[in-house]
Amino acid sequence: MKLRIPKVVTVAAVAATILATTGCGGILGGNDTKTSDSGPIKIAAVIPLSGSSAPTGVYMKNGMQMAVDEINAKGGVLGRQLQFDAEDEACDPTQAAAAANKAVSNGAVISVGGYCSGATLPTLPIFSKANIPMIIPAANSQELVNQKLPNVFLINGTGTQQAAAAVKFMIKDGVKSVALVDDNTSYSKDIAAQTKKDLEADGGVKVALATSVTAGESDYSSVVHDIMGANPDMLYWTGYYQEGGLIINQLKAAGYKGKIMVADGSVDASLIEISGGTNADGVFATMTQTPDTIKGAETWIADYTKKFGSAPGPYSTQSYDAVRVAAEAITKAGSTDGTKVIAALEGIDGFQLFSGPLKFTPEHTLTNGGFQILVVKGGKFVLQDTLS
Repeated sequence: MKLRIPKVVTVAAVAATILATTGCGGILGGNDTKTSDSGPIKIAAVIPLSGSSAPTGVYMKNGMQMAVDEINAKGGVLGRQLQFDAEDEACDPTQAAAAANKAVSNGAVISVGGYCSGATLPTLPIFSKANIPMIIPAANSQELVNQKLPNVFLINGTGTQQAAAAVKFMIKDGVKSVALVDDNTSYSKDIAAQTKKDLEADGGVKVALATSVTAGESDYSSVVHDIMGANPDMLYWTGYYQEGGLIINQLKAAGYKGKIMVADGSVDASLIEISGGTNADGVFATMTQTPDTIKGAETWIADYTKKFGSAPGPYSTQSYDAVRVAAEAITKAGSTDGTKVIAALEGIDGFQLFSGPLKFTPEHTLTNGGFQILVVKGGKFVLQDTLS
């Protein structure tokens, strides 16, 4: 059954539904035992637990563990408990491939990981060969979609959808010229290239500069010089928060007065800290929902904070939902067989996520990317514009 909710109450109603179904077991705690398999159902997540992106990986791991624990407390799935294994990929392609192979060897029947797109891409053929469905909660490069693999599903908006949101906001905000800077990773280049394409097609905003930097460096004076020379109304940085914070810091030191916007890989408190605190004030961001921007999620946030001793961060809710979608698909399939679970995922229609009722497109992406605009105020990212 497809549930339609009036627009004015959608987010609050969705959050309330999620909290009600997970807190009380909902449809995930059923005792359907159509499968003859026994023992725990193994779910794997290949995410960054070391390296510079580890803070986000921890948010993701905690969100997944929270969902697993709630589902298991209500009887598990198909009468079996879920066993959750998180494998570290450190946002490194080679390490990610090794982690994916380890997950397969350990008997995982479904994957709920994926943060850095560049590290997620090499895991696709590994999980595909093993016929293991992938529900990706964060990585969103269009390259993931372009592989056209039947086992891959994204529950985060794509790079193409993010670029469209960025362009919409630039036009709405009266930006006349923009500098596009990426970090040469798949995710970052994807968003920058699509944003440039969309801007050129529209013609209302001039691309004053489109360039790349090398991730992991400490001195970005060269690109700062190029940005200052281009004198854009706005810089749109599409890379991750480590380099983004340094570029903001060095831009401000050089006297840059224009606007700054960052993509979702930079939405983290670390960006604010690295940029020098107040230097990040007024920085915009294209981002899907974070816990703080979800109306009605206060109880979930409190439960997470009590369980893990700290507040949830970016991609914790998407990761929580990835496990819930996995459990729903296995339940509907009545089996952990990959082909049956993939068919069940394709048939989902109206399952409630924090982002709204789920129904995958034929490309296994979200119908609506759900991107909104955040802005840094008082040392944190807060909602600026829903782009509705």
